[in-house]
Amino acid sequence: MIRRPGGRQPGLPPHLASRDSSNADKLDARLWWIAGVCVLGSFMNLLDTTVVTVAQRTFVTTFGSTQAVVAWTITGYTLALAAVIPLAGWAADRFGTKRIFIGSVVAFTLGSLLCAVAPNIAVLIVSRVVQGFGGGMLTTLTLTIVNREAGPKRVGRVMAVLGIPVVLAPAFGPVLGGWLIDSYSWQWIFWINLPVGVAAIGLAAIVLPDDDSAPSETFDVIGMLLLSPGLPVLLYGMSEIPGRGTVTDRHVWIPLAIGTALIIGFVFHALHRSDRPLIDLRLLTNRAFTLTNVAMFFYIVSTFGAGVLFPSYFQQLLNQTPLQAGMSVVPKGIGAAVSMPLAGMLIDRRGARGVLLIGVTLNVAGMGVFAYGVAQQRESLPMLLAALTMLGLGMGATRMPLVAVAMQTLAPHQMARGSTMIKVNQQVAAAVGTALLSVILTSQLHQPVTSRRPLSLNDLSHAYSAALVVAVVLVGLTFIPLAFLYKKPEAMAPRHPERREPGCAAQHSGQSSTGIH
Repeated sequence: MIRRPGGRQPGLPPHLASRDSSNADKLDARLWWIAGVCVLGSFMNLLDTTVVTVAQRTFVTTFGSTQAVVAWTITGYTLALAAVIPLAGWAADRFGTKRIFIGSVVAFTLGSLLCAVAPNIAVLIVSRVVQGFGGGMLTTLTLTIVNREAGPKRVGRVMAVLGIPVVLAPAFGPVLGGWLIDSYSWQWIFWINLPVGVAAIGLAAIVLPDDDSAPSETFDVIGMLLLSPGLPVLLYGMSEIPGRGTVTDRHVWIPLAIGTALIIGFVFHALHRSDRPLIDLRLLTNRAFTLTNVAMFFYIVSTFGAGVLFPSYFQQLLNQTPLQAGMSVVPKGIGAAVSMPLAGMLIDRRGARGVLLIGVTLNVAGMGVFAYGVAQQRESLPMLLAALTMLGLGMGATRMPLVAVAMQTLAPHQMARGSTMIKVNQQVAAAVGTALLSVILTSQLHQPVTSRRPLSLNDLSHAYSAALVVAVVLVGLTFIPLAFLYKKPEAMAPRHPERREPGCAAQHSGQSSTGIH
């Protein structure tokens, strides 16, 4: 075991150090409690991200504002979340995951309270930024905590539990938000976070392991000044692309250029630092970690971008209400919730290779069936819902398994920084997917100035099918990094598996004993 400055052990937490290795693959009650606390924090965060989307028109009416201003209740949250993610790895190492987790839930809960009592739109936007700061930390910390506690022999099953809010929150968030607004008031989409937040704080104080922090952990000030503003500025530029319709608009290319320059500056800075940078880019020398992140990028660009189009399609071509459109995409979440636990068990028992290949195949098939139905103007709701269910089954066997494989390849002391890199990758991929497919859709709907005819059903079907075909191709590209990942299974095996502690990865090979075979 390698010792780091300040005397911190980078291996297992002290409360797990003496665990009998014969029980390393069993899911004990204590681990379930820890996973449950992480799920509680994640669900509160992810649910609120989607619930607010259905309240936009309500905010416009209530505060006498405009759609452009009200949109900052979403944009401000997203940018705050992106700004704080790069700090999460350092904060976890410096202060410990338990302290930062509790502090993040406190910030999110306080932000929810401020949102609920906001007297005007400006206060609401600022309060959403406070929520975003807490939410950004939570998204990264949950990965670190669960992977450190579970170890490689149990991570598949536990990550499946952690993936529940990831797939259910986007599916049920708009439905819950619409119901709360219609039945009570818009304030209740924030009030509901208070009891959940208080419960998460209390349980975290009792259940989460005591912190094993490193007081001597230095803070990468230059890295923070480059990456923390660079990432949200880049994402802001991408978010403006669909509305502006072109990357040549100054509201797009200026933030894109600034964000890209800051991120490139961070890359040069990180690669030439002698001590630990904010995000350790040397983790990319780990072949399996890099390939799984590439696969994750293609997958999220496709599925996240298409996920934005599905509700719009149901409303435009099938004349559904927003609530009906929200209900129509629920099968995707249900499918993922069904397949995810099974995928987790298979990963722990047989490795991730077969699970991932089946998952990506289901994603391609589901997306392909939906695109075919749209292209042929076969707006048969049962067929489309079956395609979404198939897509959901594929999601459950792809997204969290990819994260699990990526984390399995890291040593325990690398997990906080590795979680940060994974979350940055996911944020950028989601922004790219939304911008790319939205631009493809709007470009297909664009008509010459000389044309005054209204868009026909055929025009709409062609536009949506073109965007969805691109999504099919993108999710299919996930097969390429997976093929390289499993090209030489013997090279991925640990050199001395009998000496490996649960949760540790070989320091030199950077690979795990499970999941990569």
